[in-house]
Amino acid sequence: MAASFSSTTLFRPNLNPPKSFLTHSDCAQEGFGRVKCHFINVSAHSWSSAANYASIRHVAVKSSGKRVVVKHLLRKRVGLVKCATIEEIEAEKSSIEKDVKERMEKTIETVRANFNSIRTGRANPSMLDKVEVEYYGTPVSLKSIAQISTPESSSLLIQPFDKSSLKAIEKAIVNSDLGMTPNNDGEVIRLSLPQLTTERRKELSKVVAKQAEEGKVAVRNIRRDALKAYEKLEKEKKLSEDNVKDLSSDLQKLTDEYMKKIDSVYKQKEKELLTV
Repeated sequence: MAASFSSTTLFRPNLNPPKSFLTHSDCAQEGFGRVKCHFINVSAHSWSSAANYASIRHVAVKSSGKRVVVKHLLRKRVGLVKCATIEEIEAEKSSIEKDVKERMEKTIETVRANFNSIRTGRANPSMLDKVEVEYYGTPVSLKSIAQISTPESSSLLIQPFDKSSLKAIEKAIVNSDLGMTPNNDGEVIRLSLPQLTTERRKELSKVVAKQAEEGKVAVRNIRRDALKAYEKLEKEKKLSEDNVKDLSSDLQKLTDEYMKKIDSVYKQKEKELLTV
């Protein structure tokens, strides 16, 4: 089972500022309703937030013991402040985690598919997974237009759903790199697997090792992309340094787990190749 990412508690900005937040001395307001004072205490009459934006709606000015409510006093200076919520940050984290797991799973599937296409000493229908047939002008996978079975350990039997496709199937197998000669009797196609030589087995073992390493590189690249995504959230002040360290640690555990999965399928395939 894939390692789960740890849940991280994040700091939510306080959207309830103190009542008195701006003071000014020796100030004067020109224009309609001129106000002159030696000391002004400006305080928020109300503070609201909507759609994750916080804004000042009402401002009160207190001068010389008199309280005067002045609407839109700071109209030109009061802006909107974007505040990311915990829900938004958690959604971004979950998106990154989901992407990592999906991409790593696809990497494992690709490695397995590549291994299955390499012929060993025993017949396996998956050996024909990469064979494409020109069927009515359109390339389609062989397994989508025929039933493939293994009547014996060293042979494959192909029964097309449409007998008119026999010639096209035969041609596709001959043009593939399977190294097998199809036997078409007008009803079905039989494939006999020739015995692999020791040298050929060693060559195929090297091919498998290379494919396994390519899979590991792909997993490391997925980890790298996720780390960059977490670092971006840290720069945006959505995650703390400690948050990123915890997430990176969990990400490394998941990466190690998928590395072991690749090693496991590689050893299994190598055993099949080298066992006479």
